[in-house]
Amino acid sequence: MTRVEAGSRLHFGLLHVPVDGFSHWPDGTPVRRFGGVGLMIRDPAVSVIVAKANEWSATGPSADRALEFAGRIAGETCLRVTVESCPAEHVGLGVGTQLGMVVGTAVARELGLTLSPEEVRTEVGRGDRSGIGVHGFAHGGLILDAGKREANAPAAAISRIPFPEDWGIVLIRPHLDADWHGPRERSAFARSRDVDTAMRTTERLCRLATFGLVPAALERDYPAFAAAVYEFNRLAGAPFAADQGGTYASPAVEEVVRCVRELGVPAAGQSSWGPTAFTICPDSERATRLAAQLRHRFPHLDDIRVTSARNVGASSAGVNP
Repeated sequence: MTRVEAGSRLHFGLLHVPVDGFSHWPDGTPVRRFGGVGLMIRDPAVSVIVAKANEWSATGPSADRALEFAGRIAGETCLRVTVESCPAEHVGLGVGTQLGMVVGTAVARELGLTLSPEEVRTEVGRGDRSGIGVHGFAHGGLILDAGKREANAPAAAISRIPFPEDWGIVLIRPHLDADWHGPRERSAFARSRDVDTAMRTTERLCRLATFGLVPAALERDYPAFAAAVYEFNRLAGAPFAADQGGTYASPAVEEVVRCVRELGVPAAGQSSWGPTAFTICPDSERATRLAAQLRHRFPHLDDIRVTSARNVGASSAGVNP
């Protein structure tokens, strides 16, 4: 039996949304597709146990999805897949990628196969746009993804740094349908966009990431990080405003972000497509107090929890039956 566990990921936003007519910068440098900045977090975690069996079976949250991932690597070998923990899918925490990577890695190790994270990613069919989930699975920490040279190329991580683990992180999920995936997501990416606006947006996001957000985290400069991550996240939502109805996935997410900032915590935003909003506090005590304030302000949230950064990659171990 083999157990593999990984954290979830926050996605602060893409560096570039591909636009027809914008394949090179004015100096001739090719434009890299997607890219972005994200952070691995400890909770909620994705934990799976895989064991050889006489017939296929799977139990636990997202069991059917886990079984599908397992079958892509195991071939005709029957396995029992136990999903010990897994957050809801399509809520902005990268669950599909983390579950695929966790299951794929557990299956490979249970069967004695040596597969790199990139090989597992390919086998389970994840990471088509962002590479943050795959790099984060392997290494943890704050990831700066440089994007792809071509649509089917692997994403290149140009920076991975440890994130301050004493900075408290609060996840807030309003009660909303988790429908930002599949056809709706593809439609949002396919929308026609203005080339000049896309160029300015990508330039600004790259500056915010490389000269603001990432070095501020490395230097433990919370005020600079908070300002940069809020602005980066807000600007990254602009290309999808026509589809979302604004910078964020819904008015409920926007209200949460506004409330957090009014309560004195400037580092707030939406993870990926949402509906999970995040806020990062300068210490865990402030995060705990903020969570209590938000529970009082928004009594009908689907989820709210305090967590911290995960600066290590996925863990794996044999398990006694």
